[in-house]
Amino acid sequence: MTAAPALVAFRCDAGPRDGIGHVMRCVALAEEFATRGHQIVFVADLDSVPWARSQVLGRGFAAAVPPTDPDDDAKALIALRPDMVVLDSYRLPSSVYDDVRAAGVRTLALVDGDPAGRPADLWLDQNIGAEADRWPVPDGTTRLAGLDYALMRDDLRSERPATPDRLEGPVPTVLAFFGGTDPFGAAPVVLERLVGTGQPWQATVVVANEQTAAACREIVPAAGQEVRLIAPTPTLAREARAADLVLSGAGTSSWELLCLGAAAGLVCVADNQATSYERAVESGLVAGLGYLEALRSGPAPALAGLVGEAPRRAELRERGWNAVDGRGRERVADVCEAGFPRTGDRT
Repeated sequence: MTAAPALVAFRCDAGPRDGIGHVMRCVALAEEFATRGHQIVFVADLDSVPWARSQVLGRGFAAAVPPTDPDDDAKALIALRPDMVVLDSYRLPSSVYDDVRAAGVRTLALVDGDPAGRPADLWLDQNIGAEADRWPVPDGTTRLAGLDYALMRDDLRSERPATPDRLEGPVPTVLAFFGGTDPFGAAPVVLERLVGTGQPWQATVVVANEQTAAACREIVPAAGQEVRLIAPTPTLAREARAADLVLSGAGTSSWELLCLGAAAGLVCVADNQATSYERAVESGLVAGLGYLEALRSGPAPALAGLVGEAPRRAELRERGWNAVDGRGRERVADVCEAGFPRTGDRT
């Protein structure tokens, strides 16, 4: 791939159990390529998550249905005659990566930690602290790592303030969201713990489906607490920026919240988030609320402090805003257009 117009195919996981994090970070990179004149096609199970489908098609990107047999994935991708394939999957076998490369197509693999089993021309690990990891980098592979390469969508970049916001009214406003599908049912658990603080607040909770909404409706707020339930919305970045406190999972959205300068309290909802969660909390960029399974049966002591301490939230906004500048996708695209210079790590 060079700076000349090219076709970039994105093959990413999506589904009620997989969530849409893979799709949404790929959308951010696709937007950057599109602004540079490249054509985009997504190959993902978008029909299983209408929200994800609307995010892809609503941006004018083409979409194709992946094969039912993973062994046919490489053939389907190669048949598109792409100049580059972006692979963002926990499910695809390594043979797909090998076969696409063997066909002479440049490959970019998004990874989270250990890239084993994902041979590619370029590895991208946008997670906090990834620049300090020392995975073996094969000859012919370039690795980009750390928050400098965090991928932000247009809607996030447009909402990023010029300086960290100073909010704070008499009653704290809270936004809680756990991805486009909330596959682990985190929203009602966190809402119950929020009610348990006993403090006044006004909360907006994003509910991914009717089952989650019903569970949230069964939770009775205490005096001075107000709850608003909403469906996944394209204005989520605006909602996050306007909130005094944002509660979320420790996945891709973590870096989005930092970019917006949000005061974030994170919950580790899945095993594959554990490393990023611990690093983000240790860095002081976010507040850690704990692991979801523990919160199902126990309190969240840190939550009361977040709700009650405006200076703590202001400190988090400042640190987060400084950590992620929103230009990571530009840096990744620059490397891609330069032809993936084979210089080892660029951390």
